This record gives sequence, C-alpha cells and structure tokens, in this order.
Amino acid sequence: MKAIAITHAARHGSNLDFLTDIDLPQPEAHGHDLLIEVRAVSVNPVDTKVRASFNADTPRVLGWDAVGVVKAVGEAVTLFQPGDEVWYAGALTRPGSNSEYQLVDERIAALKPKTLDNASAAALPLTAITAWELLFDRLGVQEKGNEGDVLLIVGAAGGVGSILTQLARKLTRLTVIGTASRPASQQWVKARGAHYVIDHSKPLTEELARIGVKQVSHVASLTNTEDHYQQLINALQPQGKLALIDDPQSLDALPLKVKSISLHWEFMFTRSMFTTADIIAQHQLLTRVATLIDEGVLKTTLGEHFGTINAANLRKAHALLESQRAVGKIVLEGFDN
Repeated sequence: MKAIAITHAARHGSNLDFLTDIDLPQPEAHGHDLLIEVRAVSVNPVDTKVRASFNADTPRVLGWDAVGVVKAVGEAVTLFQPGDEVWYAGALTRPGSNSEYQLVDERIAALKPKTLDNASAAALPLTAITAWELLFDRLGVQEKGNEGDVLLIVGAAGGVGSILTQLARKLTRLTVIGTASRPASQQWVKARGAHYVIDHSKPLTEELARIGVKQVSHVASLTNTEDHYQQLINALQPQGKLALIDDPQSLDALPLKVKSISLHWEFMFTRSMFTTADIIAQHQLLTRVATLIDEGVLKTTLGEHFGTINAANLRKAHALLESQRAVGKIVLEGFDN
C-alpha cells in the first residue's frame, strides 16, 4: 500500500523535506481492530510535532485524523461491519492515517456524519474529541448549563478553537469570547458563534476591558500559553478554571494558588494510549458529534483542501500549520493513482 512517512531526523533545522512517499505491506485486522481504507485525512499540530522530533531507525507514518471505509474487522469487533463509513483520530502509539490502509480500535471510531463529504468530515475527529473532552471532562462545563459564566478561548481560529467555539455556544449557556489577531481569522471566529472576538496580539486584560468584561470563569488556552500565562491568571476570577492543550517548556503553578485556580490538561490520546476503562467514550462522543452535524447544530471546520494525499502536499500542509497562519483545518483527500 502507498504511505507517507517521516524517514529521517533533522540534521539542521526542519526535517520537513524527509516526509517521503513509501510502500508498506497492508496490515491485517485482529481483536478490536478495524482495517480502514483511508479516503481523506487532515493535518494537526501533533503531526508537525511528531515529525520534528523524529529520531528513529524505521520510517514512521504520521496522521491522526481520517475518514474511511471498513474493509475488514477483527474477531472481537461488535460495533462495525465491512462497508461502514467511519471517522476517527487514531492512536498516537500506532501507525497513522497517511496511508491507503490503517488499523484503528473500534472503540475510538464512529460512523461518519451522513451529511458531510469525506473531506469535510476528515477535518473534525481529533479536534472534536479534544474540544469535547476539554470543555466537558476537564473544565466540567455542563450541557445547557453555566449561565452567567464566561469562557475565554485563546487561539479560537485554529482547529480545536473552531469546534470548541461551536460546542460552547450551541450546547451550553456560557458567554464565549474567542481570540484571533487577523481580520480574516477574527471573522472566522465570529462566524463560528463567539459572542465576542478579541485580539491576542494585544494585552488580554485590556482587550477584555474593551468589551466590558472584568473577569472570566473559564479559560481554554490552545496556543502560546507561556506568552499569555500571567494575563490569563489576571483575567480569571477567583476559583476559576484554566485548561490548556499546548506544550509550554515550563509552567509555574504557584501563581494559581492565591485565587484557587484549578489547572487542567487535555490530551485526547490518553484514553487510547492507556486503554482506559472508558476508552469507548471517544466512540460515543464522536457518534454524538456526528448526530449534531447531521441535525445542523455543528458545522465542519474545514479551512483549506490541499489535494491528494502525497508527500508533496503534506509538506505544504505541515509548513502552513507551522506558520501559525492556518484558519480552520487543512484536509487532503484520496491517493495518487
């Protein structure tokens, strides 16, 4: 089967040029695994991070978002059958979706939304899981609840922010404030449902004051947490909640003490990495998200379509993502003949 893998560590600077088209044997499904014929994928920050840190002897297939068709199932599978169209975000510890065929545990996959084409659906699984877990599992927000509370989303125009804004606006009573620094990204965030959009290139406390907000109850810091950390603490009300998904080099939790601010990390691969007792929760939430899409409550976060799934197009997608100028999700679809 065709696949795209990272083949070398960086000698100097980026190893982007070492995303390479290769051929691999087609895997076989056993246990809870589905063998998926991959139809479309999207690119996430985790792809670029794993690529940049690669330092192994054997090529690694990247990619953790996909839509495809079930071609075969393992002997323990009960949720799917061959022919089902599914979407999923895969597992960090297994070969990724940048290949014609991929194995994925049935408990972290779900039937794709019926109303979306493959590319539009591929934009969503990883970010939808991340946003859902962050909002409901980590920050403890309640569906149809939290009236009077204010959620600040830092980096709301990115993949996670684009779906998190929708979930918070459509499923809760939170006031939603998104940050974005360019006119195009600010308009994107507003269109996703944010009540207010502020500029994170300016002091956040000043931007919040500009819209008449003194303090917020919840913060979802999706990017550049180190740059905004003290401002986020200042903006949070006593007993507020701070959740993040990025990777600051260090984070001093002590300044959180005086306000009794709770700190939460979201990493959507935790359930699959540790095969947690509630691993099937990802199947359940992706099923719920698919229903919400088919009901017209949520919309795809597809930003740009980069063509077929090959090394050249993936290199372009990685480069745009690393520029931090991407709006929405970057999607690729189909393989070269």
